[in-house]
Amino acid sequence: MSTPLHWLADGSDIGPSKYSSVTTVGSLKEKIISQWPKEKENAPKTINDVKLINAGKILENNKTLAESRSHVSEIPGGVITMHIVMRPPMADKKSEKLQDGSPKTSSCSCMIL
Repeated sequence: MSTPLHWLADGSDIGPSKYSSVTTVGSLKEKIISQWPKEKENAPKTINDVKLINAGKILENNKTLAESRSHVSEIPGGVITMHIVMRPPMADKKSEKLQDGSPKTSSCSCMIL
């Protein structure tokens, strides 16, 4: 059985393409990286730089398409649209100082309403 998939990456479309239902999510990510628009900056380099989302669910690299399908939102014979989220590139350790020479600090915030 083949599954037609359509990718949305950074406002750009990739696909649609057909994949076997036994194809792993990791293999799909490798294919996406190879098809990533060359004119886009900061393209993903490894499968760990990419997250695939289908029906609100982040797909796991070791699962197959058959195991990852969301039958609730699918139309028989239709194309499945998946969204691609790319991890931002990591900062270079050498450039982790502010212009005044002080070390750059990390912080986070949380708000409970």
